[in-house]
Amino acid sequence: MERDRSKRNGALGKKLLRLHAWNGWLVLLLAVTGIVLFVPALRGDFGVVRVALKQSHIVLGLVSAVVVALYIPAMGRHLKQLRGKRRQQWNLAVVLALLAGWIVSGNVLWQFRSLPPALTNAALWTHDLLTWVGVPYAAFHAVTRSRWLRVKTPGAGAKERGGAVRAAEPLPVVPIRVRLGRAGGWLRDTVYTRRAFLTWAFAGLLLALVGPKFARWLFSGAGTGTLSPGAPIVDDNRMIPAPTPLAESLQPIGGGGKGEFRIYTVVDMPHFVSESWKFWLNGLVDKPQEWSWEQFLAIPRKAQVSDFHCVTGWSVYSTTWEGIPLKELLQLADVKSAAKYVKFYSGDGVYTDSLTMEQALLDDVMVAVLMDGKPIVRDLGGPVRLIVPKMYAYKSVKWLQRIELIAEEHTGFWGRNGYDQHAWVPGKKPKGVSI
Repeated sequence: MERDRSKRNGALGKKLLRLHAWNGWLVLLLAVTGIVLFVPALRGDFGVVRVALKQSHIVLGLVSAVVVALYIPAMGRHLKQLRGKRRQQWNLAVVLALLAGWIVSGNVLWQFRSLPPALTNAALWTHDLLTWVGVPYAAFHAVTRSRWLRVKTPGAGAKERGGAVRAAEPLPVVPIRVRLGRAGGWLRDTVYTRRAFLTWAFAGLLLALVGPKFARWLFSGAGTGTLSPGAPIVDDNRMIPAPTPLAESLQPIGGGGKGEFRIYTVVDMPHFVSESWKFWLNGLVDKPQEWSWEQFLAIPRKAQVSDFHCVTGWSVYSTTWEGIPLKELLQLADVKSAAKYVKFYSGDGVYTDSLTMEQALLDDVMVAVLMDGKPIVRDLGGPVRLIVPKMYAYKSVKWLQRIELIAEEHTGFWGRNGYDQHAWVPGKKPKGVSI
């Protein structure tokens, strides 16, 4: 009986060690791929492989869910082994909570096309929060449990008489005399050892490196439902005069955008000055157009309230945009019947995208110059950007400077890198639109 129990415990221990190793490697790979996907500055550098990287991240997440499922049958016996070991129990609870949260929120983000934006927005915030907490915790756990925090006694690791291997000894206690009182037992047992010193030193290093960035993210307004004080306000463009807002924009009829913009760009942000800025509308048209900044501001504008959804899961709601409806802008150029598509050029010289004529003529597709009554800042695509509310934001070209009418379909930057050419937000595609 005792031998059978020992065998079962040994088999359980080996299984738990394998699952622990698998989970460790998976968390590492998920952290690396997730950080690359998360950091805006890396979007352009990894644009070509971004979609493949995202799919790899999803597959790794699914494999992680399988590892958790394999652990569940052994969980009861594992908990019995951990009776009285509070630190190990706490670590297990934290790890399981992190994994469960990552798996659930990750699956929501994976299925974003069939779910409402409000749900994916919450899932993205949760996924980010768990990553801010979980990745440093995993690093702390890995380092503080590693072998380099132990020292071997002379001859340790060598076989003694009878074939036994002498185990590594824990780092010795540092002989520091401090009056700790009755409540100081825990400190006496943990703080004043070299192992504990290195552990707390690494914890302090992590806190110094990650803490300030995490605090900025946490208090930036992400997921709080309001544009945050930390939202981008950088505007290095020098556009004079500033557009005069309509009454509907001056007191935004939408009440002001609710949410937080995340800044993405595939190249360095361009800078513009009104003296040299131009806007072109040409291609398959009878009346090609070219406007200076002042001429462009003279074109009649309208205001509209619409939501802004990113394919990565975040949204900004009820923003008041002011600009020229695209269909009205196209009328100024007398579009030829041969034109089947509308191509948009960003002032960054790299980014392009397109819409079908049917999509371009939707009432709410706008060439915008104001957001909530203020000029659109450079970080958010100003001085002029496209707004396509019913499609994901990669269709809403930033720093828009040229519109070309073409006969053949054009595949834009993210379309070439694996994104959907027709980026309809779930439930937003108008009835009667063929594509």
